Amino acid sequence: VQLVESGGGLVQTGGSLRLSCAASGFTFDDYAIGWFRQAPGKEREGVSCISYSNGNTYYADSVKGRFTISSDNAKNTVALQMNSLKPEDTAVYYCAAAVFCSWQDYEYNYWGQGTQVTVSS
Repeated sequence: VQLVESGGGLVQTGGSLRLSCAASGFTFDDYAIGWFRQAPGKEREGVSCISYSNGNTYYADSVKGRFTISSDNAKNTVALQMNSLKPEDTAVYYCAAAVFCSWQDYEYNYWGQGTQVTVSS
């Protein structure tokens, strides 16, 4: 079982990035996929989640209206479109799989290695 993130990079304030999470060894059908991030010196925090069971999506208040999570069932990938990026969005972003969407990272069974997002001011 493996999750692999891609799409991170350096962008200026107000710019956009699209992160992708690809799964191998299992299908997303029975899982919820969440995105978390961790900035230097800070705890890991939940950013967004999509539930495959009912298609519901969830967003942290800090990213609501700027980030969009979506899934491509055929490709077994989940994307996080990030617009209007701010310096405070700078962090390592991780995707993770759980039985249901949760803001608690301990609910997630599988994790990717993370991808760095840096937003310059």
